[in-house]
Amino acid sequence: NLTHEEAAPDRMKRSLLYRLMPACFVVAGIVAIWRLCRRTRYDVIHVHWPLPLALFGWAAQRARPARLVTTFYGVELRWVKGALPFFKGFLAWAARRSDRVIAISQYTAGELRALADVPIEVIPYTTSLPEPAARPPEARDGTGPVLFVGRLVERKGVAHLIEAIARLGGGEAAPRLEIVGDGPERPGLEALARRLDVAQRVVFRGKIPPDELQATYARAAVCVLPSVLDTRGDTEGLGVVLLEAMNHGTPVIASRIGGIPDIVEDGVSGLLVPPGDADALAAAVRRVRDDPALARRLGEAGRRRLREQFSWHAIVQRWLNLYAGLVPRPR
Repeated sequence: NLTHEEAAPDRMKRSLLYRLMPACFVVAGIVAIWRLCRRTRYDVIHVHWPLPLALFGWAAQRARPARLVTTFYGVELRWVKGALPFFKGFLAWAARRSDRVIAISQYTAGELRALADVPIEVIPYTTSLPEPAARPPEARDGTGPVLFVGRLVERKGVAHLIEAIARLGGGEAAPRLEIVGDGPERPGLEALARRLDVAQRVVFRGKIPPDELQATYARAAVCVLPSVLDTRGDTEGLGVVLLEAMNHGTPVIASRIGGIPDIVEDGVSGLLVPPGDADALAAAVRRVRDDPALARRLGEAGRRRLREQFSWHAIVQRWLNLYAGLVPRPR
């Protein structure tokens, strides 16, 4: 498995097998997509993750003419600024040869404009969301846990959240932090919690089943995504866990970085803080926990924003409108 649980460039550095896998995948994919498009006519070819899938779009158009849409997710742009700089020209080529270029956030659009001077439309992605669970009393009155969900990697900024929990002090009213997810940073984060004397209030739950995750979102007093720009220049492309929390009416706090401000309107559908600022995180957590009316207002506005801007219904309609604009109507 090349791409799950760890970034592909990191795995490719470690093993010759991982370095060979992309080439085999690309060659097989080009042949398969060429054959498919020779058999069947498609009006629009939509490429996601253009590094390396832009080659599939190229093969599809070589097999039979079609309009081409390419969606950039941001991580590929950060790869070419760091581990894979020799692919900059390839991504610029992919953008220039597309009939429509899409970015998932304003932040990603800005990164892409620095690479290729092409018109860009922003259409976010989202995730499948279950029916929201009822929020128990401890979630509504601020005594429920502070929640983080995500991979334990540097760009998630979890160390700053643990420091914020330490700044909020001890005692019976002290918040409890639940960390859902796993990753290479976990041992260091556990050591940090012990060093700051908050290990008894910081619970590392690892990966949990989907149903349990939804219940965890619902009973949290607040969900926090403290993302930062990591040492490789990577950060949050959008922040889907915020959408998952909003689905349950759980208020959110997040860093003002990457694509996060596309989701969170500061003071309206959540609170934004400077990245890497444990004091600001602590103040925001205290503010939400101490003011149930504010928490309820943020949660309701977040759910409304999710429904209006980030539901699959809203996003699919935008895609359909874009496709319709590319395909001539029959006379």
